[in-house]
Amino acid sequence: MPQVLRIGGAAGFWGEASLATPQLLAAGGMDFLVYDYLAEITMAVLARARAKDPQAGYATDFVTAAMAPNLTEIARQGVRVISNAGGVNPEACAAALRQEIEAQGLGLQVAVVAGDDLLGRVAELAAAAPKDMFTGAPFPPLQKIASINAYLGAFPIAAALDRGAHIVVTGRCVDSAVTLGACIHHFGWGAAELDQLAGGSLAGHILECGPQATGGNFTDWQQAAEGMAGIGYPVAEVREDGSFDVTKPAGTGGLVSRATVAEQLLYETGDPQAYVLPDAVCDFSGVTLTEAGPDRVRVAGARGRGVPDAYKTCMTWQDGFRSGHYFTFYGLDAEAKAQAFAKAVLARSRDALHGMKLPDFTDVSIELIGSESQFGGLRQSEAAREVAAKIAVRHPEARGVGVFLKEAVGLGLSAPPGLSGFAGARPKPSPVLALFSCLLPKAQVPVMVQDAAGGSAVRSAAGVPLQAVEPPAPPSVPKAERVAEVPLIRLAWARSGDKGDIANIGVIARRPDLMPWLWEALDEAHLRRVFGHFWDGRMERFYLPGSLSMNILLHGALGGGGTSSLRNDPQAKGYAQLLLAAPVRVDADLLEEF
Repeated sequence: MPQVLRIGGAAGFWGEASLATPQLLAAGGMDFLVYDYLAEITMAVLARARAKDPQAGYATDFVTAAMAPNLTEIARQGVRVISNAGGVNPEACAAALRQEIEAQGLGLQVAVVAGDDLLGRVAELAAAAPKDMFTGAPFPPLQKIASINAYLGAFPIAAALDRGAHIVVTGRCVDSAVTLGACIHHFGWGAAELDQLAGGSLAGHILECGPQATGGNFTDWQQAAEGMAGIGYPVAEVREDGSFDVTKPAGTGGLVSRATVAEQLLYETGDPQAYVLPDAVCDFSGVTLTEAGPDRVRVAGARGRGVPDAYKTCMTWQDGFRSGHYFTFYGLDAEAKAQAFAKAVLARSRDALHGMKLPDFTDVSIELIGSESQFGGLRQSEAAREVAAKIAVRHPEARGVGVFLKEAVGLGLSAPPGLSGFAGARPKPSPVLALFSCLLPKAQVPVMVQDAAGGSAVRSAAGVPLQAVEPPAPPSVPKAERVAEVPLIRLAWARSGDKGDIANIGVIARRPDLMPWLWEALDEAHLRRVFGHFWDGRMERFYLPGSLSMNILLHGALGGGGTSSLRNDPQAKGYAQLLLAAPVRVDADLLEEF
């Protein structure tokens, strides 16, 4: 049995349940625990917090809930910890952690990876006038920028571990870097070992969303529902060649199967042959997933195609204000009542804006939750008898949003009958922190490791040109004597997510002989039927023969993305559910074999 590195994925977002750390420690045998707290929305929230308090801007739960109750056991077992909980203020996070370690009389050493925060260089960056790498939008106004962070890689984390750190705290790095950094340190992988780096990055990608790899957010959710309260957190057992097994602690809830791992493999990815990370451009199209035992899946076949010479750099900037509220209606004609109420709210609000000589809203959203408003032309239900009218607006000024909130609540006695709700105080306007992304040469981003011994610069790996590869040929549909139409869920598993304003939907065939039918069915015309009521951008599709799957990208499908969208689902979490419910054509004889 080759030597393996056991890494537990203990957090997938800021707000994650705190049971992962004690669960993984109780399982024993962990070499590392890794924590991923950051997303674009989280960075926006942390930037707002730091603006109010210079000592804030990090994921406080990491110190108070994940570390403080478990530090003694972490020290006893010799487990090392890597976390990007530093957010926009990793030094403050590390200081709070050191204070807690000292209070408990432990000797754990904490290191910080610094250099991602570029807010102090905003004028320099603005002078270069880069365009947004996805939309081509111009550089935001200087006075409105709240944060600028380069997405660092894994080699600085490995350098901190090489210097003896027991706990490494980073700011913004790519999510998978917390796992890859442990692998680089343990196996001694160099910058040229691209296949191993791609494998370690994929292990990090599987771990980075915690229990989403072990039955959470799973298409066949009933298989994992019974143990949801005590779901197991994922463990990657990584080998020196970059292959790894995914498993979970014995006796915990959830499920590890080819399907659960495949859904996470595709989650929030783009082109699977060019998944760009700071340390390697990865090709996941040939990755194979093999069930090697109960709750154990072997993952192999990741390849590295090159190394980028730039860091993706994201900034959040204030782009007006937004707010919204839910108003529930029930009874006969609930849907029509809610729609009439929403239209009246916006009409009265616009009259008030005009009287105050304020401009109109820059965006509005009305969604009647409970009426299948998300399904567009594929709606099947009769008129709903209870709905929640979600009404939201954006405006350049906070007082413009305030007008909407006041008038919406003020219409309560004028509304059709059946208005009800469980709510506290009236919502308040909140700033929209929009996202701007660009590329910045690595040479312009000095990276440091800071620990008790001082600071040490870490050189970035030089860029390696991308190796050209042919995209795998999609399978052709065999002839069929009879064709049937069934919901996609009969044929496939699927999961969806977001990257900025792009929705991603990964679809995995339940059986190899179904893959050709999936590729033929899920074409642009079908996707327009399912999503066309809120999406009119371009589409991309990619075939992954290794995992019998495909990845779909819907550009411009999220109303601006999670940091600024008014949608009820600004991160496409339910898009796969819409697609799975829509009927597709398939060989009828294949259905009879199920």
